[in-house]
Amino acid sequence: MDAFDADVLIYAAVPGHPLGQRVAALFRSVAPARVAGIGSVLLLPEVLSRPLRDGATDEVRVLAGLLARLDLRPVDRATAELATALSTRYRLKAADAAHLATAVGMAADRFITNNQRDFPATITEIHVTYPADLADTADGDTSTIEGKLAMSRTFGGVLAASARR
Repeated sequence: MDAFDADVLIYAAVPGHPLGQRVAALFRSVAPARVAGIGSVLLLPEVLSRPLRDGATDEVRVLAGLLARLDLRPVDRATAELATALSTRYRLKAADAAHLATAVGMAADRFITNNQRDFPATITEIHVTYPADLADTADGDTSTIEGKLAMSRTFGGVLAASARR
């Protein structure tokens, strides 16, 4: 299973973003009612705060739909201790260390990020994958706001179903 960093989810919400299209394709490749990956619960404020503050309702809808497809894990003591060790080893900021620790602690297959400065491919605990290395897909048109909204309706249905549980 894939684990996600905040930056790639933000790219996936931007109409026509070439790296975002590759990330969005990972979500489309999984049945709509299924979990598409994992992440730290810290993704919520990291990806939603700015568009909520700016009143960007379409972007919030797409991002919330993406987040609804992730198994968002809490930062418990074990994750925090692993984050501390990873932060020390790789000189990471606290939030970045928590995202990486969540991925490693949940035994994700790979950690999807575009932050090559903080997450070099030399990290040994998990396979770090950059969006440019993901398959280029023309499947589904997310290059327009209409395409993004169609995608959000797909993800939004999952969000609404999750809210009813």
